[in-house]
Formats: sequence, C-alpha cells, structure tokens
Amino acid sequence: MQNKSRHRDRGIAVSSLYSLDFRGLLDAPPESIDPFQGMNEEEILALEEEDRIFIRFLVFGTLQNRAAIDDLISKYSLNRPIEKIDIVDRNILRVAFYQMAFSKDVHPAIVIDEAVKLSQELSNDVSFRFINGILDAARKDMER
Repeated sequence: MQNKSRHRDRGIAVSSLYSLDFRGLLDAPPESIDPFQGMNEEEILALEEEDRIFIRFLVFGTLQNRAAIDDLISKYSLNRPIEKIDIVDRNILRVAFYQMAFSKDVHPAIVIDEAVKLSQELSNDVSFRFINGILDAARKDMER
C-alpha cells in the first residue's frame, strides 16, 4: 500500500513543481510556495499526514537544490538543453535527481522506476525512454 501512496505523492510533487515552473515561480520565497498546487483543502486533508510530509519534503528539497539538480540534468542531457526539455519531463527529472543525489532515502533503481512510471502516466509516449536514459547514466556515475 505504501508504494502506491509514494507513487501518488511523487506525482503530486511533480504536478506542483510543474505548476510553479509553468508560472515562473520556482524562485519564489519558500514561505509563499504551496506544495499542493492545484489541490483543494478536502483533497489535501484526505492525504495521510505522512504523505503530506513526504510531498513537502520532495517539493521543498527539489526547490532548495534546484540549481545543482538542473546542472546534473544538463550534464546528462547531452542532446537537449534543460530549457528545451518538456516541462513535465524536466520536473520528473528534478524530483528523481533530488532523491538520487541529495536525499538518498530510496534506492536509485526505485527512483528510476518511479520516474519512468510517472513519465508514462504524465508525458508523451517516448519521454520515458529519455528519462530512463538520463537517470540510468547518472546512477552508473554515482555508483562509481
């Protein structure tokens, strides 16, 4: 059961980051950021407290480390500059790189699997290959 809620939580975090990115608010002061972008109060309260904490952890951790995360994405996205990466894919990558490089609370294989699943659900038909390739290359380097 926890795996499904963690997957949903990652999806919520990606959606929040997408919304902030789309509106140009990624650099907004942390106190002005709502990590539950697009959710109403009832939907937020329906989440377990542990899930709300995890979503905040992902959103604010990703934002706090965004410059370094974006550098990592740029390093591994050899043929596509970060500003040319689809906004959904860019934010899936941000959350995944945050977990792999900064929080390290989940095994990289699980992070990659979750990112690929989110891409298949939220993005176009071929993006999951792009995301898998970037994250797998980064994982291999991080394991060295």
